[in-house]
Amino acid sequence: MDLGIFLELNADGDRTWWQSLAGGLGWTLSTAVLAGLIAFFLGSVLGVVRTTRRKWLVRLGNAYVELFRNIPLIVQFFVWYFVVPGLIPAVKRWVITLDPTEHQFATAVVCLGLFTAARVSEQVRSGIQSLPGGQRSAGYALGLTEWQTYRHVLLPMAYRIVIPPLTSEAMNLIKNTAVAYSIGLAELFFRTREMGEMTFRYFEAFAAATLAYVAIAMAANRVMAWVERRVAVPGYIGGRK
Repeated sequence: MDLGIFLELNADGDRTWWQSLAGGLGWTLSTAVLAGLIAFFLGSVLGVVRTTRRKWLVRLGNAYVELFRNIPLIVQFFVWYFVVPGLIPAVKRWVITLDPTEHQFATAVVCLGLFTAARVSEQVRSGIQSLPGGQRSAGYALGLTEWQTYRHVLLPMAYRIVIPPLTSEAMNLIKNTAVAYSIGLAELFFRTREMGEMTFRYFEAFAAATLAYVAIAMAANRVMAWVERRVAVPGYIGGRK
């Protein structure tokens, strides 16, 4: 292994290869964090509406989940990057104001956020439905509205139950950012391929990328494990009986 390759200048000659990889890692983390926020909030809304008694909302939420879960992620990237701006004039006018990197970044965040929201929705729905029916009835008996029952009774418990699967979704989201290379976003995988193709040091490039992905995925895992321990409810998953 030739570690000295990381100190050599990259193809553009403006920084070293390790700086190039670090820049790609920055785009990876930024994409994952912003997409994760979209996924959590939108997925929570979808998970809630799919457990209400309004059938049209349930059907709408189910349709969203089935659509986004059954289309390959790379196809969704191409649709959002190439097709949507051509179909929606307002989006096209907005895209024109962006430089290519901003367009790629915005597309990656939106695409990953909406894709992961479908998966988060499944976790939140399962968490709510795993709760005893008496909890919902108790909320109504106390005079709470449906929204207040979700806000103060059901969701606080459901989130605690689904932290383990949400941990898996967070780690998957970090790994899925690699697909953004397909639209040209210079994230970690893009920079890794670039280094390999320019220097023919594929082993060094992909070894470094592997270590970086493992490090950030495990960091997310440990943070979520800490959160799980802090909010665990006795008698439920993760709690001591």
